[in-house]
Amino acid sequence: MKRRTALTAWGAAIAVAAWAGFTAYKSHAVAMELVNPPFYRPQPLEVVSRTYAELAKGDGSDPGGTWSTEEFDGLQLWTLHRAKPSKGLVLLLHGFGDDRWGTSPALKWFPDQDAAIFTYRRRDDALRAGLNAPLVTFGARESEDVARVVRHLEAKGLVRNRILLMGRSLGASVGLLALAQLESDKGGPLAGLIWEGAPASSRAFGEALVRGPKDRLWHAMVAPLAGRFGSGWAARKGGYFVRDTDVLARMDRLTLQTPALCFLATEDRLASPDAQRRMADHFNTVRVLEVPTWHLNCSTLLGPHYARAIRNFTDDVLEAR
Repeated sequence: MKRRTALTAWGAAIAVAAWAGFTAYKSHAVAMELVNPPFYRPQPLEVVSRTYAELAKGDGSDPGGTWSTEEFDGLQLWTLHRAKPSKGLVLLLHGFGDDRWGTSPALKWFPDQDAAIFTYRRRDDALRAGLNAPLVTFGARESEDVARVVRHLEAKGLVRNRILLMGRSLGASVGLLALAQLESDKGGPLAGLIWEGAPASSRAFGEALVRGPKDRLWHAMVAPLAGRFGSGWAARKGGYFVRDTDVLARMDRLTLQTPALCFLATEDRLASPDAQRRMADHFNTVRVLEVPTWHLNCSTLLGPHYARAIRNFTDDVLEAR
């Protein structure tokens, strides 16, 4: 009897140790991916230049324009100026494991507006130069960059209610965090915000990474802890707090006056559909289009209706100003 009890105790201890070790392994993997997306590689500058030249030429659905670039406060902003006077400017925000080049084709959804792009903290330039690139902070520092760009545009004479933000995936979280900051400073609303698939926080995203596309029996025991410890580990490495990435916490008690358009991917496991609905509730004026897919796939599933929804929203909010 004592032998059986001892064996049972040893078995339980081994099981607990295995669970703790696996959770630690997953936590480490989450932390590393949050601060340095393993799938991201910046494109060579010649590829970037070629893409920008093609975008400047335009095509049947987009008139193109002329690029200008400027540096300020450690950032580099690229702006495509349309040949015809534009009623506004859209600031395109790139997602997780992306940069200004990766998001630049999205300007085609705004054929009548000037468009601006930049890479948060110039991370792409640092990596191309072989330097120690700034770690990704999952919106904590990136949203501050967006607010700085908006204020820079204002200082140049562009009225805030002529500036739109658009972001997908982490770019959506960055846009929401930046908007909460900008409206809190009593500077008034922007022209509009368009978002798709905003992760609720680094912790929520970390847990979702562990859960992956399908449910497993072990997820309930590992995923929440890995999301919590992994996001905390990443925050310590990046020098920020997990709460600084929490979109709903930053929006708490705010009713945002900036009009919004949300593409809500109802089957998403990385950006909770419930969280998107709760984010939308913080807007005084919001249009929500529910699409039965994951985020980043809404444009594919909707086809031309995606661009039409963006254009209708943009035209409406700029005409109202």
